Amino acid sequence: MKKGWRWRRRLLKRGGIRLAAVAAAALMALSARPAPSSAEAGIPAEQSRPAERVVAVVIDDFGNRMKGTDEMLRLPIPITAAVMPFLPTSQADAEAAHAAGREVIVHLPMEPVRGKPSWLGPRAILTALSDEEIRLRTEAAIADVPHAVGMNNHMGSRATADERVMRIVLQVCKERGLFFLDSRTSYKSVVPKLARQMGVPLLQNDLFLDDVYTDKHVGGQILLLKARVQKHDRTVVIGHVGPPGLITSGQLAAAIPALRQASVRFVKLSELLSPSGPYSLPGAELFGSASIGESEPGSKLPEESATSR
Repeated sequence: MKKGWRWRRRLLKRGGIRLAAVAAAALMALSARPAPSSAEAGIPAEQSRPAERVVAVVIDDFGNRMKGTDEMLRLPIPITAAVMPFLPTSQADAEAAHAAGREVIVHLPMEPVRGKPSWLGPRAILTALSDEEIRLRTEAAIADVPHAVGMNNHMGSRATADERVMRIVLQVCKERGLFFLDSRTSYKSVVPKLARQMGVPLLQNDLFLDDVYTDKHVGGQILLLKARVQKHDRTVVIGHVGPPGLITSGQLAAAIPALRQASVRFVKLSELLSPSGPYSLPGAELFGSASIGESEPGSKLPEESATSR
């Protein structure tokens, strides 16, 4: 009996060793195997990791040390500073933006359908100018704004609808290696069509934040931005220094944490450029009032259609 018991004990011991070895090998195999994907685990991709949305914030009307200039440059996001040329602090504002790590573009004054000439500033692009003068003014504007990597229109509902004028402006941009942001102050803009024909990198505005200078309105536009990023991967928004500068900078500062929590990443405007062309199609929905973007500096925006500006 003792001999039989000893034999069975040795057999169980050997079996236990073999089982331990098998278990160890199985554990090693499991640890080496990659974790299951969201699909394999039965978790929808949108629940496993929220899709990243990118937003570029452009701030127009730098160049005259207007209200909100410093506050905009201190925002904890990489804003793009659109600097008007030929103004008292055009170069100083561009240098300050560049020193703060912000991107700089030329905010080119262009003729509206209706509006006071004083709203445009000096040496604006007018449809009555000769081809040579349009080229000279566009080149001079670029030269007056250091560190500029692109351009957008200040006002310009008439000029951006004129093929002759815009072909010259875009040709200068192409020669200087600048992209163009169509602020979309008119639905008649010919910029998208010409930019495609000429091979000029193009971006388009999606939302004006401060076309009306009140906390309530700017807050409402921020809500539109939050709604838009739920449906669109990329968004361009435009705000301003000047009359709404302190309101807009304050509303943006308050909204940034929530937007980041919603997987929004703020980027420089040029980061939205694609080798294949503009990311938004002409005629895409534009959030904001129709009278956006063409207001007299220092005054409330008139309640008028963009096509009249």
